[in-house]
Amino acid sequence: MSTAMWKPAGPMSSAEFQTVDSDRLADIQHKHAAVKQLLAARQLDAILLQRPLNFAWFTSGGDCSRGGSSDASAALFITPEARVVVTSNAESAQLFDRELQGLGFQLKERPWHEPRTTLMDDLCRGRNVASDARFNGTPDISTPLKPLRMPLTSIECRKLRELGPALAHAVEATCRNCDVGQSECDIAGEVAHRMIRHQIYPERIQVCADGRAGTYPHWTFGSETVQRSVAVTAIGRRAGLCLGVSRTVSFGAPPTELQNDHHKASLIQASGMFFTQANFAMFEIWNRVARIYEKFKCDDSWERTEQAEVIGYELAEYPLVPRSEFQITPRMPVYWHPAVGAAMSGDSILVGEGEFEVLTPAEGWPKVKVVVKGTTIYRPDILVRTS
Repeated sequence: MSTAMWKPAGPMSSAEFQTVDSDRLADIQHKHAAVKQLLAARQLDAILLQRPLNFAWFTSGGDCSRGGSSDASAALFITPEARVVVTSNAESAQLFDRELQGLGFQLKERPWHEPRTTLMDDLCRGRNVASDARFNGTPDISTPLKPLRMPLTSIECRKLRELGPALAHAVEATCRNCDVGQSECDIAGEVAHRMIRHQIYPERIQVCADGRAGTYPHWTFGSETVQRSVAVTAIGRRAGLCLGVSRTVSFGAPPTELQNDHHKASLIQASGMFFTQANFAMFEIWNRVARIYEKFKCDDSWERTEQAEVIGYELAEYPLVPRSEFQITPRMPVYWHPAVGAAMSGDSILVGEGEFEVLTPAEGWPKVKVVVKGTTIYRPDILVRTS
């Protein structure tokens, strides 16, 4: 296999010179070692990674997407000895100067006007290769790869601790500054603007005015204007990793039904967070949270839409469903976003050895006190705007 080591596109000024990120390099080497074990266990010569989320995972945050879309500008061909970037000459400079500099990747490229599939065909020919996108009849390795992405590594946990407050701030600042008469689209644009300023790609934005989420759980945003209240939800991606957060603002005193439903959602969320403990299977968490639904006679709420999932490089690495035997371990992020009626309450946590850590903390936001098994947990309340 013919490969080339990458050299910078041109002379670099002192402002452009980048030192090698030793933590990131160690993270990549750790993941390469895990892939080697997978190759040996399945008697494979190599794996071909084409999905941007797996590119981001293996490269410890590298981005091969075009504008954050699912359209990839490169693929990775990984053998026990080498990690090779497969791309075009129009993409290689950006990838190696901006995303992968000094991290031990080799380059295999073709002119932009020739299909990348030709290169991938050449690399796969005569080898026993699996891929994450069923390329050219190769077996699908997506399911066996998932356990390699979870639990997170220490550097990935650190990145989430940096992402979470920035994401929460973008949503909360938007809620503090939006007004009656604004359209959901305008508010969504403000959230996206604040996220992008902090290099957070808006993976999903929901702006639900005046209880719209109660009718349409997966509503995004529309031309409708805000009259009484609005719930703003965002899932953001940075360095390949995702987190979610939701906040609600009311203009004047919240309607009684919304206030009551938000209180129930907060109790469910706090209970879910508390019971999301290491070594618990999903169904064990679910059984405990289900009792809260039953207590408040809102069993139908969980039947209408998703309530939580392990989040990471995928928006839902592992969904919380009633009979799942998937086991929670430390260093797993979980996005809890229960919805009751028109109320939504969403935050992301990181599971620890004995307790959880809120990754999307509320900053100067009203809170409601919830006590679960003697443990006090504060959850974001509805922000009331009077002017």
